[in-house]
Amino acid sequence: MSSVINLENVSIRRSGRDILSSVTFKIESNERWVIIGPNGAGKTTLLRVCAAQIQPSEGQATVLGQKIGAVNVFELRTRIGFASSAMAYQIPNSEKVLDAVMTASYGIVGRWNEDYEALDERRARRVMAEWALAGYEDRPFGTLSDGERKRVQIARAVMTDPELLLLDEPVASLDPGAREQTIKLLAGYAASPMAPAMAMVTHHLEEIPTGFTHALILQDGKVLARGELSSTLTSGAISEAFRYPLRVEMEAGRYRVLGA
Repeated sequence: MSSVINLENVSIRRSGRDILSSVTFKIESNERWVIIGPNGAGKTTLLRVCAAQIQPSEGQATVLGQKIGAVNVFELRTRIGFASSAMAYQIPNSEKVLDAVMTASYGIVGRWNEDYEALDERRARRVMAEWALAGYEDRPFGTLSDGERKRVQIARAVMTDPELLLLDEPVASLDPGAREQTIKLLAGYAASPMAPAMAMVTHHLEEIPTGFTHALILQDGKVLARGELSSTLTSGAISEAFRYPLRVEMEAGRYRVLGA
């Protein structure tokens, strides 16, 4: 087993303020992590370090065996699948869904004059089918619902068969039906032995798909708790993280949080 992420005392400082402070944790190749914490805890910043998008102000970040700051990050990023709400704003509204997924092969957004092989198109269509997007190939991205856009972002992220998949709030803002559909698809993907290591950001425990194995809880940019889900997502730890008395329960394999 090998570590795909290894952060050692990583800090991110902006305008004299620590967004992350001395964060240390590892992700092994067979693990699926959820990163939990309140708004402003540093979750998305941490995910961007793991995606080789930003470099630590202090400490060392090693991603897929490569030390950030001593590697060509543009090559490294081709090995990482990253889906975030920011991506939706980069995809042109007129872009066909098939092209929105297929352009991930070139690491670009917005098709121009690239030549794609039949293999690229076949893979894009297969990935789209896996994420409940079959029949959407010619739909303009701008006509999609929020749930459909989220699934396109995930399909783009897995298009290149990444060694690491990072998801930033993949079901945020979705209605209950779209949310549950996407969570079910993520659970099936996470359960596959062929799936890469995964990390998903959320602040809602109800959004954690089955098949995820570990949790990291952040508070004010610091690690509050980390480890296997069952021993980490406790009522005490969640109450402390969100600074409010909360009760964590498990029902039908899914977490839920209630007022204590």
